[in-house]
Amino acid sequence: MDFGIGSIDEPSSFTASSLTAPQKAAAILVAMGKPAAGRLLKFFKQDELKALIEAARMLKTIPQGELEKIIAEFEDEFAEGAGLMDSAATMDKILSESLSPEEVNAIMNHGVASGEVEAPPPVWPAIEALEPARVGTFLAGEHPQTAALVLTNLAPAAAANVLLTLPKALRGDVAKRMVTIGNVKPAALRIVENQLRTRLLGDTGAKSATIGHARVANVLNELDKSQLDEILADMESAGFSDVKAIKAQLFSFEDLPMLDQRSRLSLFDGLSTEVVTLALRGADKAIVEAVLTAVGARARRMIEAELAADPGNIQQAAVIRARREIATTAIQMGKDGRITMPAAKEAA
Repeated sequence: MDFGIGSIDEPSSFTASSLTAPQKAAAILVAMGKPAAGRLLKFFKQDELKALIEAARMLKTIPQGELEKIIAEFEDEFAEGAGLMDSAATMDKILSESLSPEEVNAIMNHGVASGEVEAPPPVWPAIEALEPARVGTFLAGEHPQTAALVLTNLAPAAAANVLLTLPKALRGDVAKRMVTIGNVKPAALRIVENQLRTRLLGDTGAKSATIGHARVANVLNELDKSQLDEILADMESAGFSDVKAIKAQLFSFEDLPMLDQRSRLSLFDGLSTEVVTLALRGADKAIVEAVLTAVGARARRMIEAELAADPGNIQQAAVIRARREIATTAIQMGKDGRITMPAAKEAA
């Protein structure tokens, strides 16, 4: 993902408009670096190679901004198919021999009807869930333009945290590029996303960090408050680094007072008074009050009357199930964006 353009970004009198087509082609090949350029050169005809060599000898230092114009011009022609190759078969051969299968699929959706391809999960939320230092370490080894591209696609808070972890000598360059970065072609962006999945996130399947967090959170959300706190303490004692990410997906009945009033109103609007009454049996006063202020006046009178009456032969297991139902409903509504979960509020 290193664009390899750092060696030709010194100031110069060269402009994109003043270069011939062979000179522009030579500039792009130089920017690609030896490995990639070498794989492409074998597809040129002898007279084309001669023209490239002559153009390269005449080519002097190209400013960064002018090089980016040349690359943008090439991207536009590539996307439009403006006479780059004589046939689709030749293009397929170049792509298959120069790029990985994943990159070919990302650019061309190679050999598969668009309706048959299942889009991979978004990569950016998964990167935002990683520790900023981990993302910063990864980006520090990439070209500053790549780092800028990645950060411009992250949420502002996540991007700021990652930027702070970059070496001081790199921060200014990356921030400058974030300001001036233009629109990136969708095909090029998909290649970057695929590289991030493979190199930063691992595999997009079971190895995904966010999927693992969700899996553990789903298990922990089945525990009561005391059990949950005990497990989390054990994980922290064992040096588990992703406890914070997992905590952001946890919610228990005891967390109800942490919801804002609007979220509590939305939550209890769809719950039956029977379930709410059962869940409030033996609950702390703060929880009872938080719930009663989120239901209508009629429902409140009914619940208060039931709580004041003799509960009869109610098993604690039934109370736990009712509380878990409320917590599960809140978690699902939080995922759907219908209510604001406490962890999301703290991170905002």
